[in-house]
Amino acid sequence: MGKMRKRPFLMASLTVAGVFTFFLLVVLTAGLIRTGTVVVSVSDKIGILEVEGPIADSTLLIQQIKEFRDQDNIKAVVARIDSPGGGVAPSQEIYAELKLLAAEKPLVVSMGSVAASGGYYIAVAAERLFANPGSITGSIGVIMSFPNYRELMGKVGVQTEVVKSGRFKDVGSSTRLFTAADRTLLQVMIDDVHQQFVEAVSEGRHMPIDRLQPFIDGRIFTGRQAKEIGLIDELGTLNDAVKYAAKVAGIDEDSDLVYPEPENISLIDRYLQGAASRYLGINLTEKNIIGPQYFWNGY
Repeated sequence: MGKMRKRPFLMASLTVAGVFTFFLLVVLTAGLIRTGTVVVSVSDKIGILEVEGPIADSTLLIQQIKEFRDQDNIKAVVARIDSPGGGVAPSQEIYAELKLLAAEKPLVVSMGSVAASGGYYIAVAAERLFANPGSITGSIGVIMSFPNYRELMGKVGVQTEVVKSGRFKDVGSSTRLFTAADRTLLQVMIDDVHQQFVEAVSEGRHMPIDRLQPFIDGRIFTGRQAKEIGLIDELGTLNDAVKYAAKVAGIDEDSDLVYPEPENISLIDRYLQGAASRYLGINLTEKNIIGPQYFWNGY
């Protein structure tokens, strides 16, 4: 009778152990066969950080950068940049986090179709910059624009009355004339933000500012032109950048590539985004960029 009573407990224990072993094998097998995602593995890997589209917010990218910095098996990171830039502040925040990453692990940049303005700003945090011969880069400059609807509003008989605490409190208002004093004030601010960009490029590219002067007026360059003047290091593809990252990290160039886990979006949000895009032509995930921008308007 004693043995009979022990059997159910033994069978339950074996069942639990079997289920645990099964799931452990599934995880380990996934870690062996999956390439290009974050997996459970202790082998050396190369992280791929993707920077795509206008830079309006830095939150997600900063989180991904920190994850790569904290993972011991990520021995090097390649930032694949395909962006015309964006807001000044988010570009600077991403640049600062990439600098921290580059201080701990090899950081290499691969430029896609475009890595201009803020896209180039964050690129100079890396130790080696790769671009395709036809990649668009440069655009080292700042832009800030204000729509003005004063004449239109006057035609339809609409006026705006403003009460303010100082002469510049409504600078950039779309309902009043843009004065010479407004332009002078904003130009001084834009020049300072531009100087911050130039200083970052000078530091990242190890080039004195006087040597950069001919190239910092907002003009764009092809990858081949950028190499000739020292704004990038190599002409090459993403694969070339990965091989270089592996070499400087001292790991196999065929090491697995690790991409950050995709952002979790609820089914309801996904449905609403799809419906808005399909029927209204609106992208609900896009954020407005406010204030001065490291942005190439030809995008």
